[in-house]
Amino acid sequence: MKVAALYVQTGGCYFGLPDVDPWDEARDARLYDGPHPVVAHPPCQLWVNFAALNFKRYGGEHNRPGNDGGCFAAALASVRKWGGVLEHPAGSNAWRTFELARPTGIGWHRMAPREWVCEVWQSAYGHLARKRTWLFYSGDQAPPELRWARTPGTHQVGWFDRIKPTLSKRDASRTPDAFRDALLNMARTMYDRRKTA
Repeated sequence: MKVAALYVQTGGCYFGLPDVDPWDEARDARLYDGPHPVVAHPPCQLWVNFAALNFKRYGGEHNRPGNDGGCFAAALASVRKWGGVLEHPAGSNAWRTFELARPTGIGWHRMAPREWVCEVWQSAYGHLARKRTWLFYSGDQAPPELRWARTPGTHQVGWFDRIKPTLSKRDASRTPDAFRDALLNMARTMYDRRKTA
């Protein structure tokens, strides 16, 4: 089954794969209208806790927390309509804004018919930092199990721990191939709800 990868980096890990249709900034993933299930990586910088601090410091509507031009809303709508998975940093304020259940503990938690949430650490998939990530999944079948290990990682994103080296912005945002493949598998294995529509 073909998968649309939304809000991905030009030339990044979703490009050049068979049966993957990558939507980078130039294609504007807000315009995606099916028919394939999706893996969505909407921009996160205006949804994290530091967004409020940056807005207070620098001002400007382009820095206003949550003012992402409708990217998260469109990504969520695409996942709900076509099936698949959306990923965002753990603690994302988009979860509260869009009334998604906050993941707790380890494993998937069903929040509604066809909808599950979880927290996974990308370090379990080879990322150098722990990179806590929340997932929202929509499909007619329960999502597959993931690697639930809570590996601390050898590096950090940001400057929270002076003992660990800090990753560059590019390395911090990089999706490990193994995690990408897990997300694509989730989108591919969900039942094609168009057959029952």
